[in-house]
Amino acid sequence: MRKFFDLIANNAVPAVFIIISAFAIPLSGYSASYLVQELLTRIGRNSFLILSLLIPIMAGMGLNFGMVLGAMAGQIGLLFICDWGIVGIPGMILACLIGTPIAIVLGIFCGHVLNRAKGREMVTSYILGFFINGVYQMVVLYLMGWIIPITNPLLLLSRGYGVRNAVSLLGIRGVLDNLIPAVITGTQGAGQFLNINGSSSYIIMHLPFLNGSIRIPLATLIVIGLFCLFIVWFRKTKLGQDMRAIGQNQAVADSAGIPVNRTRIIAIVISTVLACYGQIIYLQNMGTLNTYNSHDQAGMFSIAALLIGGASVSRASIANVFAGVILFHLMFIVAPVAGKNLVGDAQIGEYFRVFVSYGIIAISLVLHAWRRNREKEAARRSLRGNKGGE
Repeated sequence: MRKFFDLIANNAVPAVFIIISAFAIPLSGYSASYLVQELLTRIGRNSFLILSLLIPIMAGMGLNFGMVLGAMAGQIGLLFICDWGIVGIPGMILACLIGTPIAIVLGIFCGHVLNRAKGREMVTSYILGFFINGVYQMVVLYLMGWIIPITNPLLLLSRGYGVRNAVSLLGIRGVLDNLIPAVITGTQGAGQFLNINGSSSYIIMHLPFLNGSIRIPLATLIVIGLFCLFIVWFRKTKLGQDMRAIGQNQAVADSAGIPVNRTRIIAIVISTVLACYGQIIYLQNMGTLNTYNSHDQAGMFSIAALLIGGASVSRASIANVFAGVILFHLMFIVAPVAGKNLVGDAQIGEYFRVFVSYGIIAISLVLHAWRRNREKEAARRSLRGNKGGE
């Protein structure tokens, strides 16, 4: 019985979302083809960002709300390539190269701050995100076009300096997603070419139950797959083993000669740089950069998706990432229409998903604190039992 309750407690959040989705999907009225297409798009768009959270968790630093620092670095890179008119894959690569040193500097700063707030990393990184956001706003609102040269007048506000609120990323929109055109279709056999919107796409699979065709962001999924392999490899390296040791017990790791503070900084730097790349992948899919707001929810939604996938503050895996993306974004897709069909107001669905985004983080943190207290109490009972036996 105790194992049954432990199983429920460890998987309560995914179970709730599976139940919600089971009720909401029929109410939404969406076809299987539409849902699969939307989920594939969102897996390609969001997975890289969420995967960047795994390394700090492995190092025992909890959920890295400071990943928004990397997202801001990526947006700076995108603003420069838009100004210089560099498009396509070269533009994406250049944006990554510009954002990388900025992300490294911000990651080092964040790591040093978090080393002075051990045990309170999550709330500290959350507040730190607000602080660096203020610096970012000052740079793009006042310094760009005034001190930092911006030559493209379409990017600047009418006063002559400061970047506009919305910046078109048409030059790199979908360049990674469409790099290897591929579809799943229910109308033609595999191994043929299908013309969709004037472009020829290779059919990689034939599923008779599908109506129409589903486009696959194959190149993006390959990049995400390579990142997953990197994480698996990284865990087996000396640095990865050091991070796992620190995540289990910092005092023991320090006694074993592992440089705890330095390793924690490296973990945050890696996460920040990867978040920079993840934000660039996310925005090339969206095709528009909201200069002052695009990074705001990157951390919140990524962390919510990871927790919905069954991860916790101290434990997360690649499987949790993809389970979370599917469950979280499935709710995002079906909730507004399900709410409209159920009560006649689509806004109910919007309120529900915003409520869930924040509420799921609170629930996960409460469950984490409950488990920690239970483990401490079990450890105390075990010590008392040993003393009694002596």
